[in-house]
Amino acid sequence: MRDPAEFHRAAVERLRAEVPGRAVVAASGGIDSTEAALLTQEALGDRARALFVDTGLLRAGEVERVERFFSESHLGATVVPARDRFLSALSGVVDPEEKRRRIGEAFVRVFEAEAAKFGADVLVQGTIAPDWIESGGALRDTIKTHHNVGGLPKDLALRIVEPLRDLYKDEVRLLARHLGIPDPDRQPFPGPGLAVRVSGPVTPERVEVARRANAIVEEEVERRVAAGTLPRPWQYFAVLLPVRTVGVAGDNRVYGEAVSVRIVESTDAMTATAVAAPTELLRTIAERITRDLTGRVTRVLYDVTDKPPATIEWE
Repeated sequence: MRDPAEFHRAAVERLRAEVPGRAVVAASGGIDSTEAALLTQEALGDRARALFVDTGLLRAGEVERVERFFSESHLGATVVPARDRFLSALSGVVDPEEKRRRIGEAFVRVFEAEAAKFGADVLVQGTIAPDWIESGGALRDTIKTHHNVGGLPKDLALRIVEPLRDLYKDEVRLLARHLGIPDPDRQPFPGPGLAVRVSGPVTPERVEVARRANAIVEEEVERRVAAGTLPRPWQYFAVLLPVRTVGVAGDNRVYGEAVSVRIVESTDAMTATAVAAPTELLRTIAERITRDLTGRVTRVLYDVTDKPPATIEWE
């Protein structure tokens, strides 16, 4: 994309041509889907409705943060509560690909129900190039199924429209600045949410552990970014691992879980480099996580693996 203004104009024209009726837009609060929603809103006006699904797999304070972000971006969106649907769909599932497929189907069923109420037959998504490439597009092997691509069920009742399909993340951020979206360089958050940061079984209790650990990592990294002592990384988060490890609380033996911290740099999300994080930062994160989650988390590790061979998210 050489000229974001030209892409903007052309995308609005394409949306008007592709969607003669009504559409719902999958709006997660991330940059990709917010751009798709803004372009669709401009193209269709009141024939478009943006939907933010509360899956129960979001970060601490995410619903309020997304509502504030939508307001700052001048985007009207409806919050759809669906926590029980998603947690039920993931019950007993440990395979990462199956998690993503079930999450994709749960999203679609929510969108289908809301589209029926609105009289829409189109679902607009913020799919970008890495999503479909990693999902097995362009004659490649499937690295991981993105819930908004390979996770879509075959009996989908809505027609999919993807105005950002050919853009990479650096181009998305360039377009975000053109559209006036606040903080276009903030870190991405995966569409499947904390389900892909809870390795192993996804239960309400394990999701809450991951949520609290993730919040601590974000707080400590962002504190140093604000102080100017650390450049803002591409992504920084915690993953709850499916292993048990012995620890000590006071004079007592405890048998808790382990958390891995991941901080990476990237430009387009296709490759990434693990950050050589300051030891003081990692010690503070480990101390806070094990103190806040005493008895639940007994060990904190740091992931130094680049992409490739690893992906950015663990699942």
